[in-house]
Amino acid sequence: MIPAKFEYIKASSVSEAIGLLEKHGDDAKILSGGHSLIPAMKLRLSRPEVLIDINGISGMNSITEDGNEILIGANCTHADIVNSDLINSELNILASTAKHIGDIQVRNRGTIGGSLAHADPAADYPAVVLACDAKIEVEGKSGKRTIPATEFFLGIFTTALAEDEIITAIRFPKVANGNYQKFFQSASRFAVVGVACVKDGNSVKVGVTGVAGTPYRATAVEDAYSGSSDAASHAVDGLEDELMSDHFADEEYRAHLAKVMVKKALEA
Repeated sequence: MIPAKFEYIKASSVSEAIGLLEKHGDDAKILSGGHSLIPAMKLRLSRPEVLIDINGISGMNSITEDGNEILIGANCTHADIVNSDLINSELNILASTAKHIGDIQVRNRGTIGGSLAHADPAADYPAVVLACDAKIEVEGKSGKRTIPATEFFLGIFTTALAEDEIITAIRFPKVANGNYQKFFQSASRFAVVGVACVKDGNSVKVGVTGVAGTPYRATAVEDAYSGSSDAASHAVDGLEDELMSDHFADEEYRAHLAKVMVKKALEA
């Protein structure tokens, strides 16, 4: 459980981190919270020659209000989100989601930006950023850009981030009526199925994680919704060939569980 030899560099700015990524290319990895990267390095599944620590970069651990939106720095820990008065009052679905990530040690070190960049198919945040129509702000050698959450996740551990880009912040609209439901693995607390639901008037937006290799918006549920949780029966429409199977749950069980958890989220 000892990682291979690597060089450690602590970046003092976003531009420095981007420059280091460009310089070292595939030999470098970004370190934010490290709760996915460090275990992989200890098992030698990941062997970067250079580790670029972005934790000390000014402004990347702030939570601010910007009109009708909440701007969350990518280095904000899960604990920062749980304990933020602003998020609890204006974006409670995110605070309640972060509260159930891992254990207290994980919440004190893991970051929202690191979790989204890692794109674990069983992570919690993807369902919430999808249901909230959040936007991921990134920066690379070509400058800054904003990626809608619905375009960010491309597959298992795969995102729309370019090789030289890092997430700097996540921009959420304020959400008054949202709910996250999670059926979790008892040891890791990762989601076997996680469902985020945001209600706006007579319509809903539903994000699902843990079911397929890519987290997704359950648009079939959204289209079928007319005030009844019966729309949950459409939770996996069109995804029959993409359902995940592992020792926690096979495809059939995950499909069933997705419908149950969507129903619970709609009712809540």
